[in-house]
Amino acid sequence: MMKALRINKDASGAFSLNAVSLPIPKSKPGSALVKIHAAGINNSDTSNAKGYFPNTTFPRIPGRDFAGVVEDPSSSLNGKRVFGTSGHILSYTEDGTHAEYCLVSEKGLTEIPKRLSFVQAASIGVPWTTALLTLKRAHTQSKDVVVILGATGAVGDATTQLARSIGCKTITASRGDTTDINLTSDPTLESVKKLTDGRGADVIINTVGDPQLMSNALKALGFRGRLSYIASNPPDSELTFSLKTVYRQEQTIVGTNSLAYEPEETAALLAEIAPGFDDGRYKMKGDDEFTQVKLGEEVVDVYNNFRAAKKRFVVVP
Repeated sequence: MMKALRINKDASGAFSLNAVSLPIPKSKPGSALVKIHAAGINNSDTSNAKGYFPNTTFPRIPGRDFAGVVEDPSSSLNGKRVFGTSGHILSYTEDGTHAEYCLVSEKGLTEIPKRLSFVQAASIGVPWTTALLTLKRAHTQSKDVVVILGATGAVGDATTQLARSIGCKTITASRGDTTDINLTSDPTLESVKKLTDGRGADVIINTVGDPQLMSNALKALGFRGRLSYIASNPPDSELTFSLKTVYRQEQTIVGTNSLAYEPEETAALLAEIAPGFDDGRYKMKGDDEFTQVKLGEEVVDVYNNFRAAKKRFVVVP
């Protein structure tokens, strides 16, 4: 048996999250049994536990990100340290990673960079693949000036590091004084024009999703600028913009949904990112900078208070 979290949906449609004991999954062709050593908690995990994703089937173990060791003699990766993440499968239509063991598609496994611990590797998945996807979907090039809104968050930090690694000039923005732009004092992003000699940004990555900030970001784009975003906050937000300006400036607005990707696609993204941790291009927080929680009622409490806590949590079974 193994410890796990499980989301249930009762006959009335109400959702509940509980710490439970379940049988260890049995290996099957094409998949490998992974002993989970650490598993990150993301916003999408806690939202899933509240029933916000219509494609989730129940009961379901949540959790998209993981790091662990393959314990499956039938797998070519048996004994290897691996990490990974999931698009629309783990945590939604198949059991996820907030458990002591998880059955994962072999195509969705990537070996952990040698310099990273399990805790660090478990915190890469969703934030870093989302960051890379949103830069790719904006067709980001080395000559671009890239503005990152929400740069102090997990996705924002990853986006900044990835953009810098390909030679982009980055302009970071958050609601504090640790970034190039303080959105509290400059919510209209007037500083972008000043920092680009009036030209505007080539790429703006919005990791926040606030509609007013989206509107202001559009006005801060330059000719043929691209605005790429990963969220809508609140979920049913709408955006109004000048059709004339967008077409005359040949601007692009593009969304990025990390749930749209298959295991082999997310594994390919992680394989592209992984060498940067070993060669020093990318940095992760140390283990002691993550809030590590044991699998059980402690994790249920974290789920229930996740947004208010504003910490980076990792489940350590």
